Amino acid sequence: MKRQQGPIDLQQLAGLAVYQESSKANQQAAKPRDRKRCDSLQEAVRRSGLQDGMTISFHHAFRGGDLTLNQVMDTLAAMGFRNLTLASSSLSECHAPLVEHIRHGVVSRIYTSGLRGPLAEEISRGLLAQPVQIHSHGGRVNLIESGELHIDVAFLGVPACDEFGNANGYSGDACCGSLGYAKVDAQHADTVVLLTEALVPYPHHPASLAQDRVDLIVQLERVGDADKIGADATRMTSNPRELLIARRAAEVIAASGYFSEGFSLQTGTGGASLAVTRFLEDKMRARGVRAGFALGGITSTMVDLHEKGLIGKLLDVQSFDRAAAGSLARNPQHIEISANQYANLTSKGAAVDRLDVVVLSALEIDAGFNVNVLTGSDGVLRGASGGHCDTAAAARLAIIVAPLVRGRIPTLVDEVTTCVTPGSSIDILVTDHGIAVNPARPELAQRLRDAGLAVVDIGWLRQRALTLTGEPQPIAFSDKVVAVVRYRDGSVIDVVRQVAE
Repeated sequence: MKRQQGPIDLQQLAGLAVYQESSKANQQAAKPRDRKRCDSLQEAVRRSGLQDGMTISFHHAFRGGDLTLNQVMDTLAAMGFRNLTLASSSLSECHAPLVEHIRHGVVSRIYTSGLRGPLAEEISRGLLAQPVQIHSHGGRVNLIESGELHIDVAFLGVPACDEFGNANGYSGDACCGSLGYAKVDAQHADTVVLLTEALVPYPHHPASLAQDRVDLIVQLERVGDADKIGADATRMTSNPRELLIARRAAEVIAASGYFSEGFSLQTGTGGASLAVTRFLEDKMRARGVRAGFALGGITSTMVDLHEKGLIGKLLDVQSFDRAAAGSLARNPQHIEISANQYANLTSKGAAVDRLDVVVLSALEIDAGFNVNVLTGSDGVLRGASGGHCDTAAAARLAIIVAPLVRGRIPTLVDEVTTCVTPGSSIDILVTDHGIAVNPARPELAQRLRDAGLAVVDIGWLRQRALTLTGEPQPIAFSDKVVAVVRYRDGSVIDVVRQVAE
């Protein structure tokens, strides 16, 4: 405390006492007990400081059951906002209403991992003046940290939070599980708005999103439908052909040299890749092999193996069904991680770098093992980059599972329509007609042969596909670029052109 110099002025001292009492009274009246609470979404938007031309973000933990993004975008459109950049970690069929918001100038740019449904169809036909920036899950964090993707306001839907903003994804009715993508937005956005179905007593714990990251809170009737999380790309298949491929992939893993005590595993989206876990159980029991951890999007099947003691820990960036979301709440070794911890190339510690085996799907794969998970056989956007290139690059063994032919269209082609993951990252292709090993991994091919598995040349598989389908007609594209595909380091790996009418 600073010492008084010279004689004390009693009049000044009396004035100071009056000021202090008045200041205390004002501070008492202004204590910020409910400063974050907003009575409506409109109030939250006004208080966020959002302006035309800014960037807004969302997470996709609810996948096809997301109800947050459309409510926010309808509100922003009604409030007259224009020229916004939309940065959602991914977009699904349920986000079809964005088509009208693009047409009316509410949204002018998009960053996302994936596009599906009517929105993808319209963008493939030139709806947006500027191309969509397609990134991987790890690549999104890299773009944010580099400053290219600066988030002004993040709108994050959560099932429940307290009045100060502590939230997780596994309390409440809209149980979506891990908030791994939302964690990054909460850390980096200038303003964070939580949209919640339920307000619970303070302090809400555990907190995936902590109070010191949250600016505003608004309660909505619904933010998501948890029953629609485990649908489409994250469903567990019952298709006999996909199950055949999955069984064969499990045999490949068991013979690969990486199937040993403490190995780590990830399975991507798609029926066959998700089903691989089911067939590994018998092999793990027979050999007495236990996995150290499973990574990525966690499914009910992985939870089942964890609870049976066959997988030690689950590192969950996104829960792929309600059962996985429930496990996150009850199993102490089911661990929530952020997208930065999951797959960011420039992270100080990305879990993908500890991954032994990853099983991934493909819309197309070519003779050079390059993979397309973004555009269909008609050239239309209908998939997602996701963690595909992140995990393939980092894992010790990257396996692609795919049918040789879909309908009358070959999956194995001379050159993929869109390259998302380069062939140098892929080790093995497993199809219903045979197994091909990247020539850069001759030791893998030998291990599979030694185990009695038939390994064929990828060129032979390509000819087999042509025998079944014939040579398909080439897709007609215009010169306009509708999407730019970014690799995990931010570089451009490919572009998607507008489909010619």
